[in-house]
Amino acid sequence: MIHIKTQVGIIGAGPSGMVLANWLRKHGIDAAIIELRSREYVEGRVRAGLVEQNTKDILKELGLDARMKKEGIVHDGVYLSFDEERVHIPFGELTGGRTITIYGQQEITKDLTDAWLQEGGELHFETRATKIVDFDTKRPKIHFEKDGEEGILECDFVAACDGFHGIGRKTLPKKSFQSYDITYPFSWLGILANVEPSTDELIYAYHENGFALHSLRSETVSRLYVQVDNDESVDNWSDDRIWSELSKRLATPGWELKEGPIVEKGITPMRSHMIDSLRSGRLLLAGDAAHIVPPTGGKGMNLAIADVKHMVDAFVAYYKTNSETLLDTYTNDALRRIWRAQDFSNFMTKLFHKQDAHGSFTYRLQKAKFDYLKVSRAYKTTIAENYVGLPFESFKN
Repeated sequence: MIHIKTQVGIIGAGPSGMVLANWLRKHGIDAAIIELRSREYVEGRVRAGLVEQNTKDILKELGLDARMKKEGIVHDGVYLSFDEERVHIPFGELTGGRTITIYGQQEITKDLTDAWLQEGGELHFETRATKIVDFDTKRPKIHFEKDGEEGILECDFVAACDGFHGIGRKTLPKKSFQSYDITYPFSWLGILANVEPSTDELIYAYHENGFALHSLRSETVSRLYVQVDNDESVDNWSDDRIWSELSKRLATPGWELKEGPIVEKGITPMRSHMIDSLRSGRLLLAGDAAHIVPPTGGKGMNLAIADVKHMVDAFVAYYKTNSETLLDTYTNDALRRIWRAQDFSNFMTKLFHKQDAHGSFTYRLQKAKFDYLKVSRAYKTTIAENYVGLPFESFKN
């Protein structure tokens, strides 16, 4: 029997779990992490690549932003296209200098994991959490299995950063929360291509054939998406068909799409999910364990790390001043930003995805929003503020 004792037991070694561990250590609070997957799997898992200003500030505060500053690509705006007409949203100009950086989520995970382990942090990969017990007491326990041996992680608090399918969400008492869900009637077919990006900043595009997005991962790697039906199969999309459709949907006069070898294809469903309680006793949830947003607004990882910020504030107050006030307000503090992110992600999704016939009432409403966007600095500012991430101060009572 393996027996581990610590102050905060963390389930999940993704960005939120690793930010939490490193941040707690900065405050002298002990933590131990268990992770179901191998280190190679976690650090190779390609996910989001958009880093909000808040997330950048947190990584800087932790002293873990050196590689991101060196290798990341700072974006001071975004292009929004509708029926081959393109508008630029200048983030810095509209938000007092706030920007985003393109830097892969897996790269952030590597940086955080390296930092944690270099300082002797406790992290158990390929370890399956089997149950969480006694979280309504002052000494909860995480039961786990590692290499065929059973173990118990005994702690003051359990931080479940283990995703939608993790044990954290499943353990939260069903009567303690309400769920909210939207399943959108379309998905994204995404590709990773070894080709120089055709744009200096992201492009979101509405087209009568459906939505398209041009993102990037580096100066030589591009990430692109097209809207497809929910029952679509990757097998129906040859490389030629993908490039042809992207070229049509992203087109504007005088602009050309560069093509290159496609090294990865996959389909991502579009959905929103959340629960209205992130805590029960001494079990606290963060990230996908509590909420999922469609990728249109780039909020997933950033929202998870925002949860962690509130969690750290609560733990620091508890251990430094013996106050449970921020533990009691953790859910409400996190929910204000979560609902804002849900609304923005829903707005961007509905604005740029084809939902009805070209020329329909729904289409004309979308077009009216875009036409207003072209002439309204206030509308541009609303999008810019939400896209780069509103400061934490904006959500204080």
